[in-house]
Amino acid sequence: MKTLLLLGVLCALPMVQVMAADIAAGEKKAAVCLACHGKDGHAAIKTYPNLAGQNPEYLVVALKGYRDGSRLYPIMVPMAKAVSDTDMEYIAAYFAQFT
Repeated sequence: MKTLLLLGVLCALPMVQVMAADIAAGEKKAAVCLACHGKDGHAAIKTYPNLAGQNPEYLVVALKGYRDGSRLYPIMVPMAKAVSDTDMEYIAAYFAQFT
């Protein structure tokens, strides 16, 4: 039983490290997002959405939608066009950590 528990913990460690790296990379990649959505994901302008605590998968889908044109918002379309899939995941991880 203890061996199984230890194995589970050891398997989870790389995931924790990857998530921390994703969040750190996301903070750097989200620099342009912070002006409108806030450093902690709480929008600086009331008409802009809060990203804090959002489901990261949802944020990635939304960003891809802006990039591919299936989701239209004049400010977000050019922003999303400059972001890679990997960077979208990092940005989503960054904003998802906040409440």
